[in-house]
Amino acid sequence: MDFTFTEEQQAAVEAAKAVFSSVTPDSVPSPALTAGAVAEDFDRALWRKLAESDLLGLTLDPRYGGSGLDPLALCLVLRECGRVLARVPLLESSAAALTVQRYGEAELCAAVLPPAARGELVLTAASSGRTGHGPAELAVQARRNGEGWALEGVQTAVPWAHGAERVLIPAHTGEGRTVLALVPRDHEGVVLDEQISTSGERQAEIRLDGVRLADHEVLAADGAWEWLRDLLTTGTCALALGLGSAVLDLTSSYVSQREQFGFPLATFQAVAVQAADRYIDLRAMEATLWQAAWRLSLAEARPTVNGTLPVAGDVAVAKIWAAEGVRRVVQTAQHLHGGFGAVTDYPLHRYHAWGKQLELSLGSAAAHEEALGELLAAHPLG
Repeated sequence: MDFTFTEEQQAAVEAAKAVFSSVTPDSVPSPALTAGAVAEDFDRALWRKLAESDLLGLTLDPRYGGSGLDPLALCLVLRECGRVLARVPLLESSAAALTVQRYGEAELCAAVLPPAARGELVLTAASSGRTGHGPAELAVQARRNGEGWALEGVQTAVPWAHGAERVLIPAHTGEGRTVLALVPRDHEGVVLDEQISTSGERQAEIRLDGVRLADHEVLAADGAWEWLRDLLTTGTCALALGLGSAVLDLTSSYVSQREQFGFPLATFQAVAVQAADRYIDLRAMEATLWQAAWRLSLAEARPTVNGTLPVAGDVAVAKIWAAEGVRRVVQTAQHLHGGFGAVTDYPLHRYHAWGKQLELSLGSAAAHEEALGELLAAHPLG
């Protein structure tokens, strides 16, 4: 079998590396030294560069100004994004736009996707529910209201919400169905309260009080929320892989130069064994990530065929490895750096904060282990 990436996917990686080459992890104040958010907005200059490189419409159809690539290509770019802790809503905006393209009506696609591909319209997505625990779709109720919809409820920890023009929000209809509402941030009845993430970025608790939307602004097709959630989770795994790879590189460089008893730390067996274990973690994170992204890229991924688990099973496995792996990589890096790892003008502490944020985003390892167990019980492997 050929596991190499296509020329188009590799070209996307090269374009991403060129854009992110000027980004430094310490380009904003440290979350350890800042009482509030590290910045009021995301990196708009970097966002413009991504738009100029055609990376914001990577997975969108060419008729909307996109490149027509698949979630695998998006995850390759997100890996590079995670390496430098790029402060942009690339995952959320791309995932929301692709979901609109896949499940939205033509009118909505035509209004939203071209400006999103050009970077003129920023999208984000809510996925944490009211408290960060339990199904996110149960935090908001959607009711039919004439020819449109009315929304009531709360979503917490919505990333980049203060800088986005529209938020894709899951909601339940009370009939066992989930819809996705594309809500303008400044819409009547929408209130944003500031929250600060572990990484120091601005998030928002979004309260919806009788928000009314037109019918075409709500994605009511079956499977839309599950698709968005799986894509967001897989993208989070890609960010974690990039972050973990950068941390291991940082650690390898440090222990190769730092000497103890006249010898580099890297020559000590205990140090080498710990670094090797973290390398194995990263390879497992990589393998499970590409499996999940590949399944998402297949049109027939969601059905279960010949005992194969739904794509959610592969996504759960990828998130288990990403959550556990990025935690172990960053903790080992802190241990091997000693006190130097806590110095605030050295980037490791920032990677630690982002790593913890990614570990718990879209569900911890324990939550996905439980979900995987339920899938295995419902779909016995033949």
